[in-house]
Amino acid sequence: MKKMTKKKKLFRKVTALAAVIALGASLAGCGSSDGETTQRYSWPLATASPEDTVTQIFAEKFAEEISELSDGRMKIQVYANSTLGGDRDLLETCADGDIPFVVQNTAPQVSFMGDLAVFDLPCVFDSLDECREKIDNPEFYDLISNVYTEGGYHLLGMADQGFRVMSTNKPVYSFSDFKGQKIRTMENPNHIAYWQALGANPTPADFSELYMSLEQGTLDAQENPYDLIVANKLYEPQAYVIETNHLLHTLNMVGSKATYDALPADIQQLVSECAAEAHQYARQMADERIEGQKSTIQDAGLEIITLEPAMIQEMADVSANVYDLVREQIGTDLVDSLLAQVETASVAE
Repeated sequence: MKKMTKKKKLFRKVTALAAVIALGASLAGCGSSDGETTQRYSWPLATASPEDTVTQIFAEKFAEEISELSDGRMKIQVYANSTLGGDRDLLETCADGDIPFVVQNTAPQVSFMGDLAVFDLPCVFDSLDECREKIDNPEFYDLISNVYTEGGYHLLGMADQGFRVMSTNKPVYSFSDFKGQKIRTMENPNHIAYWQALGANPTPADFSELYMSLEQGTLDAQENPYDLIVANKLYEPQAYVIETNHLLHTLNMVGSKATYDALPADIQQLVSECAAEAHQYARQMADERIEGQKSTIQDAGLEIITLEPAMIQEMADVSANVYDLVREQIGTDLVDSLLAQVETASVAE
C-alpha cells in the first residue's frame, strides 16, 4: 500500500484537526440548564465527491439524524469535494482517527482491505433490489464488517449510487461493438480484466482528467453510475449511454474503529441507528434520482441503449475469468457467500 509522504500526512492531520477544533468551538460553553455537565460531541465527516450526489445525501442525512436524535448534543459537519483530502487520504486519516467518519465507494478501499474486491465481481445481479438484499444478508454483511474491523474501521452502513453504466461516442447494439473501444477505468486489475474480456481497450486514467480526455477524443468511453455521470457532466462530450449495469457502485459509511470503540455504549447505539436510517434514505434517493438523471442525459441529445438479456448473459459468460482473479486475490469465503445467495434466489424463482 502506498503511504502518504510525511509532509502530506502532516498537512492532512492539521487540516482535520482544524476542522475538529472549529466544530468544538461551535459547541463550547454549552451545558444543561440544571447546572450538570453534559457531554457533547462534534466530528467532521468527509467525502471526495461533489455535493450533488447520493454520497452527499448519505452524509448529510446522517448528520441530520445525529443532531436530531441527540437533541443537539452531537454535531457532524460534512466536508465534500475532497476538502479534507481525496479518497485514499481520507481513508488513511480515518484509520488514524483524525477524520472519524468517511463516506466513499469501495473501489479505492481495495488497496487497504483486499477482501473488498468481492464487489469487483461483474454481472452478478439482475436488479438493485437483489443487490441490496444480498448485501444486507446477515451472513454476508458480518463477513464484510469483519473486513473493515480488521482494517481499523467500523462499518456503519452500505448504500449505493445504482449500477455503473457505460457512456461512449460509439454505439453498442451487439457484443462485437465493444471491440477496440478505448474506455477509461479505475486503476483496478479486476475492472481492467472485465473490459478486456469484452474486447474493449481499458485505459486507467485520473478522474480529474476524464472530461477533457473524452472531449478531446483521447478516450472513447467511460463507466460510472448515472449519479456521477450527471454530477460531473460527463455526458456532454458523449453520444450514447449503454446500460451495461455490470457493477453495483457501492457507497459505505465507515468510522474510525478507535473513535467508535471509545464512545459510551449508548452513543455507539445512537450513531449506529442514525447510520442505518441514513443508508436506507440514500438508497431511496438513489432510485428516485435516476429517472431525472436519464432525462437530463436524453435532453442533451444522447441515446440511452438498453441491452437485451441475452447480450447481458454473453457479457457475464465471457468475463467468468474475473471471478477466478478475485478468488486468487481474496480466497473463496466472501465470493462463495455472495454467489451462494444469488444461486439460492435463482432456484427459489
